[in-house]
Amino acid sequence: MNPLAFSPVTGVLLIPASAAVLLALLPSYRMSARLNVFASLLTFITALLLLVTERPQPGRYLLVDDLNIVFIVLNTFVGFTTSVFSASYIGHELETGRLTPANLRFYHAMYQIMMFGMNLAFVSNNIGLMWVAVELATLTTVLMVGIYRTHEALEAAWKYFILGSVGIAFALFGTILVYMAAQPVVGEGYDAMAWTLLIQHAVAFDPALLNVAFVFLLLGYGTKVGLAPLHAWLPDAHAEGPTPISAVLSGLLLNVALYAVLRFKILIAASPEAIAPGPLMVTMGLTSLIFAAFMLYRRRDIKRMFAYSSIEHMGIIVFAFGMGGPLANFAGLLHMVMHSLTKSAIFYAVGHIAQIKGTQRLSSIRGLTESHPGLGWGLVIGVIAIAGLPPLGIFMSEFLVVSSTFARQPLLAILLVLGLLIAFGALLLRLTGVAFGQPRGSTAPVEASYLPMYSHLALVFGGGVYLPPPLVAWFQHIAQLLG
Repeated sequence: MNPLAFSPVTGVLLIPASAAVLLALLPSYRMSARLNVFASLLTFITALLLLVTERPQPGRYLLVDDLNIVFIVLNTFVGFTTSVFSASYIGHELETGRLTPANLRFYHAMYQIMMFGMNLAFVSNNIGLMWVAVELATLTTVLMVGIYRTHEALEAAWKYFILGSVGIAFALFGTILVYMAAQPVVGEGYDAMAWTLLIQHAVAFDPALLNVAFVFLLLGYGTKVGLAPLHAWLPDAHAEGPTPISAVLSGLLLNVALYAVLRFKILIAASPEAIAPGPLMVTMGLTSLIFAAFMLYRRRDIKRMFAYSSIEHMGIIVFAFGMGGPLANFAGLLHMVMHSLTKSAIFYAVGHIAQIKGTQRLSSIRGLTESHPGLGWGLVIGVIAIAGLPPLGIFMSEFLVVSSTFARQPLLAILLVLGLLIAFGALLLRLTGVAFGQPRGSTAPVEASYLPMYSHLALVFGGGVYLPPPLVAWFQHIAQLLG
């Protein structure tokens, strides 16, 4: 693949990179917000071309296959809808004086650099380049979490940076170990870092090195996924950063680290004498689910509550991929898509709700369906979806995960269902007070675009009612690749 030749795969990199340069120079908020939306839309359209155009051959640095196309299309779609939500949300922050025009130039430029970093991680055919891309995406979100420059925001950004640095250091060490295992077989240099060559020769790699490597990789990238007990940065980052970044963190950035884990899982599984990656992933996934389910009852901040919900659902996804097999992998892939769409939609609602009420405290938010029906009912549908009620998409994916687990490990299935029920009770308990009853706090109208939120919820509803046969066949193929 010639990296200089323009194609959809280079387009999803060049468009956000070029837009970031322009956005760093534009002084006008309205113009920069529109350019941010336009660039995100153009990147999404370019990603869609990957579905219909002939895929380029894997090169030294870039790779396009069935697995990463799912992540790229989902990433660019949620990136686009979040940019639309961000335009109205950040405009309100500018009017209230929480952000300055200089902050906004920085914010929009960092948004596109973040999109560039995530897309680069997905299309990298080089384990070192992928590590760099994940780190770039992480650093941009660290800077955006602290954009309000308050004590709490800076503390959250600093915690995110420190824990993220520890995680990425573990991931780097694991990456180096994989390179060391590959070097005697495929030679030095780029060949020992290319996914395509690593998979072909994995059977000849030193299994002891691969075993140690996967432990460090799972801990390192697991920190980015938000798995317990490596999750401590996530609730603070959600609570103190701008809400569009909360939507991106839960809907996108966690998936980037998950993608890295899945790539290495495929690699380790290709070595018959290496450790089975599944039990480690099942253990961390189930621990995260149960831990986060109990923690939901103790949250008093609405954004922190949904941050722990993200930890819960990433635990379910990692659990599903750890169980492996065609059905569990299919369920994990579907759950990842449905969670990204649902959780970002919830944060679109929460962002405007917090602006109206002037607070994120759950006790100060009441009766939203009466005071602000558009936002209130959007939040109700989102919480019903994320709680796993039918006929929405997460119900379908959770049903498949539970069914697959019952067929193979009934005891694990009992623990899985227990965690799901505990989280279900916490979410409905909180929803009752926030959405219904006597309104509390400001009832002023809000200028907001409901299109991003309801478009996501419509897709989640469609995913629970009907999945097109081509999509099912595509996901089934990917499930087989994952082993």
